Amino acid sequence: MRLSLLDIGSNTVRLSVSDTRDGVPLPVHTAKWKLRLSEHVGAQGQLGEAATERLLTAVRAATETAARWGAPEPLAFATTVVREAPDRARVLRTVRERTGLSLRVLPGEVEAHLTFLGARRWMGWSAGPLSVFDIGGGSLEVAFGRDRMPDFAVSLPLGANRLTNEFLPAEDPPSAADIVALRRRVRHQLRDVATRIRWEAPHTSIAASRTFQQLARLCGAAPGRRGPFVKRVLRRRDLRVAIDRLAALPAEQRAELPGITRPRARQSLAGAVVGHTAMKLSGVHSLVICPWAVREGILLRYLEDGPVWWAEVEHPEAAGWPSESVPPVAATPPCPDAGTPPEAAASSLTPAPAPPLTQPSALGHPPSPGQPSSLGGAATGHRPLRVALAQAKR
Repeated sequence: MRLSLLDIGSNTVRLSVSDTRDGVPLPVHTAKWKLRLSEHVGAQGQLGEAATERLLTAVRAATETAARWGAPEPLAFATTVVREAPDRARVLRTVRERTGLSLRVLPGEVEAHLTFLGARRWMGWSAGPLSVFDIGGGSLEVAFGRDRMPDFAVSLPLGANRLTNEFLPAEDPPSAADIVALRRRVRHQLRDVATRIRWEAPHTSIAASRTFQQLARLCGAAPGRRGPFVKRVLRRRDLRVAIDRLAALPAEQRAELPGITRPRARQSLAGAVVGHTAMKLSGVHSLVICPWAVREGILLRYLEDGPVWWAEVEHPEAAGWPSESVPPVAATPPCPDAGTPPEAAASSLTPAPAPPLTQPSALGHPPSPGQPSSLGGAATGHRPLRVALAQAKR
């Protein structure tokens, strides 16, 4: 079976066409349209007519491209830039009426859950307790878990593009005071989430986003042309050096550095500050770069739980949020007192749960004894590991 997926992000609209033989999404064709929607929103965050027209053009082109590659209508979803737009109901309605494509809007916590699933399936069970960090244009997703789906997942308004516009809008390169203010905001938003990650003590920490991939390349990781199976690691000490390097250059010159593309050069500094601060507060010394993230997570859930699951991932109005309100981002809980024991500090962290997409067992809860897991073979271990064990028994 061949499937296509359309990811509408803050900077880019990406189409991926995959073959799904044996339940694994294998890439066949990718295409992207650099709309930079976040740069065309109004003062209140609304997309407006011009940005909507740009989006419509990309959606039509993506649908035609998917058809040429033998895939059905794309599974289309949007993240922060549409999720937080006050006029998102109009945008969703316009896309549906003028292209025939039903665009889903992923709540931030659902995005974190699906990113975790993609990372877990790529890394396998040998990764042990897993923490995942994903920096997007508008938000930062953090998740931790020991199973198929995370025990803990939050979405915070710490996207690289959002923070660039808020804290680094004028001077190029920015002043030291602007960077200090940026880091202060990131620390404030992350402190309690980081406390939870430190308390959980993950065995493996994963970075799953284009921002982290580019930062890892800047810090010496292998280039993308060497393929997805080359291990790439981003070390905290190297990222700290990279921040000084990026801060000393205007955006135009950052684009000349290894790994930093021109469309992301302006926001690369904010992304580096978010990444380094998240690692430092969480006690993480290195991140393994994972090529699978939310897109692969969606494909895996679709393959394992079927079209009914996707039909339940609706836009905010169908999920019960008022059309006039902005979907809630997980709030940062109060910071525990210095004398609070780790157990109490962890219990005080109550992130907003992901809205239910289907039955509870499909959201990652362990199956009851004798109950088959919706994950298929992965419920009993990572497939390559099971094959190796079977060969060893022979």
